[in-house]
Amino acid sequence: MHSGTGTAPQSPVPGRVPLAVVVVDESGLVSHWSTGARRLFGPAREDAVGRPATDLLPVSGVLPDGPNSEAYGEEGAYDGLGPGLESSLEGRASYPAAGRARLEAPRRERIDVLWWAYPLVGPGPEKLLVLAADAGRLHADDVPDGQPLERIAPGFALHTDFPGADELARGLPAILPSMSVGESARIVSQVLELGYPVLEFSLHDRVPVTADWGVPRRAERKARREEAARAAAAGLPAPRRAPDDDADDLEYAAVREHLEFLNEVSGRIGSSLDLSRTIIEVSRAVVPRFTDVAGTYLREQVVAGEGFPEGPPDATTLWHRVALEHTDEPGRWDDVVPVGESMPFPAHTPFFQCMTSGQPVLVPRITEEMGNAIASQFEKRDIRPLITDRSMLVVPLKARNVVLGFMILLRHRERPVFNDMDRVTGAELAARAGLVLDNARMYTYQESVAETLQDSMLPHIEPHMPGCDIATRYLPGTLLGRVGGDWFDSIKLPGSRTALVVGDVMGHGLNSAAMMGQLRTAVQTMAALDLPPAQLLRNLDDLAQRLGEHYLATCLYAVYDPIANELELANAGHIPPVLVRAEDGRSELLELPTGAPIGVGGVPFESVRVPMAPGDRLVMCTDGLVEVRGEDIGVGLATLCESAAHPAASMDAACDTIIRSLNTCGGRKDDVALLMARLNGIAPEDVAHWSVTPDPAEVPRTRALVRDQLTAWGLGALIAPAEMMAGELVANAVRHARTRSVEVRLVRSGALVCEVEDDDQRLPTLLNAGPGDEFGRGLRVVSALAREWGTSRTGSGKTVWFELALPRA
Repeated sequence: MHSGTGTAPQSPVPGRVPLAVVVVDESGLVSHWSTGARRLFGPAREDAVGRPATDLLPVSGVLPDGPNSEAYGEEGAYDGLGPGLESSLEGRASYPAAGRARLEAPRRERIDVLWWAYPLVGPGPEKLLVLAADAGRLHADDVPDGQPLERIAPGFALHTDFPGADELARGLPAILPSMSVGESARIVSQVLELGYPVLEFSLHDRVPVTADWGVPRRAERKARREEAARAAAAGLPAPRRAPDDDADDLEYAAVREHLEFLNEVSGRIGSSLDLSRTIIEVSRAVVPRFTDVAGTYLREQVVAGEGFPEGPPDATTLWHRVALEHTDEPGRWDDVVPVGESMPFPAHTPFFQCMTSGQPVLVPRITEEMGNAIASQFEKRDIRPLITDRSMLVVPLKARNVVLGFMILLRHRERPVFNDMDRVTGAELAARAGLVLDNARMYTYQESVAETLQDSMLPHIEPHMPGCDIATRYLPGTLLGRVGGDWFDSIKLPGSRTALVVGDVMGHGLNSAAMMGQLRTAVQTMAALDLPPAQLLRNLDDLAQRLGEHYLATCLYAVYDPIANELELANAGHIPPVLVRAEDGRSELLELPTGAPIGVGGVPFESVRVPMAPGDRLVMCTDGLVEVRGEDIGVGLATLCESAAHPAASMDAACDTIIRSLNTCGGRKDDVALLMARLNGIAPEDVAHWSVTPDPAEVPRTRALVRDQLTAWGLGALIAPAEMMAGELVANAVRHARTRSVEVRLVRSGALVCEVEDDDQRLPTLLNAGPGDEFGRGLRVVSALAREWGTSRTGSGKTVWFELALPRA
């Protein structure tokens, strides 16, 4: 402890009085009972924990007058130090209290006790921290300058009132009960806030209770060792060694070793949020320094990366052996207890006791009977030679009062058995490991949820569409989680056309991903209506404003017509696409009217038509690919143009070249969506077109035209279904057409597509036709025979189409 006066700080004075530490829970029961408490109050830890604190701490009132009153001060000197300890124990005090009283202990003389009581708040069960010391152990030579004791009173002071305040704050956990890092930090912060425990020897001398309180006098022992060394150098007899020095040295060394071990383990685990790596770190941290064998078991939900395990474990709970570290010869454990095995543990085992109670279980030596009981779970594998006569400690891996798993620690027969101090150390180790494992489990679970969400929202793009090949890449933001608002899409349109879409919702996280899902669905729905690109963005902008003011996104929408070899694009605040010409490999940024982002409102959008040549490539991406903090976006766009022009063996290889060139694997914070389309076009010889008059007599002629064309294409296997469905569609068109001719088109490109267009905008519907109904069977025939079919409105009417798969060569 350190002393201080009103004028200048005094030199440190080692503490000589053991400190009792008691923690009381919200039910008034003792939850922690230190070795100092046993020495001061009598009952052993196992007899004290769980009993009412009022039965064990009969401290009340103030010290009555007696023969020592002159030495220890007047009774009135302690007025105003707070209510009796009973008020704190019974939960009636909401502020710290301190006092001094007589303890009537059985079979012992009355003890003069100094005590401090701190009410605790927070999520844990601890509600009161009581510190107590034997005032009778204080002597005049124990206080600053050996002054006569005017008084000895417990009190509180700001820890910053003393020299070495930071050291005091760091040392405080050493006198607190062994618990998890989070719980200990919570109690330390409250003690510092409510007032540091001090002893007042006079009106000016205040001595803080430091982490050295109750630890043997290291300064005094050091002085003795130095005195012995000087005596030996002078040839004089060594001074007489205090009888308790050896025991004190051993006790202090053991405590220090365990604290150093815990600090070392804390530094070695938790370096990663990867669950598998964390499990290995935890297992390797304890072997061989603390134990010779360490087996780690986790609950099924934890290993699977699912949510928090529900309900307490029981005899049917499956536990997965996820790690096994040992110092035995290699392979000795592998066949008997292989990593990856799952098994339950019966109720009669120490493992079941640990997992259900959430407390460490210490077995000093595994007897032959216990070894047989444990071995019975391993069927034909004999585990008894590996465990019998070894010392075992089973510690739970907990987080938020839920057992996630446990560790089985075994020591060789030649090594000292696990003791109570090892149990405390193992419990603290498991508490820290449990917290680290839970963080890794939670991160793995959230990452899995985010990845599943992102995958469900991003489409699975077909690599081959009519007249074009498509390749895509999506890269989640490396520093902002796996969920973002970037997306791409390709949508099949009537007339063998394809819509290509890339968009970027502003922001990151689940909200952006949810907005992206809504906007992507809206684009698909409006694309099915065959709206021109500018009109589609106009409608999308109106929708975003109705959804809310926070819906802001950029979007690039393009429609490719492979028969006309033309691309029609409209832009809503998005970065421009890159066009790579097949003729000379030259790349360029397409100049488009930029437009405003979706959600701004009131801004017109314009469409641009660009002629294409077979083999031209279109590259569309989000700004995460080309933006680098601190650099002009023009640098990234230039690199994009250059890398897009590089020759590549495939579309996927071309995408990878772009990704590598823009260094998106290092330091990228935003997610990236990339879509590349090779616009091959459809050759004129793969398209047949006829105009027929709206006359029922044209139906059989249409069937004949279809039959002849399929024969010329060598698609005889498709003649029967194709001519039947074409006849049904033309019959419907002839019936509903008004003035102009009916247009029929056959397209061969990866599939056979037949399109029938008329000037009636009423879309046909699939009906349930009865035996006597004259109409309603045509579309049912098409629905039954076609691989796909659909309808859409055009500017002057509607188109009905069907698709058949081409026969394999």
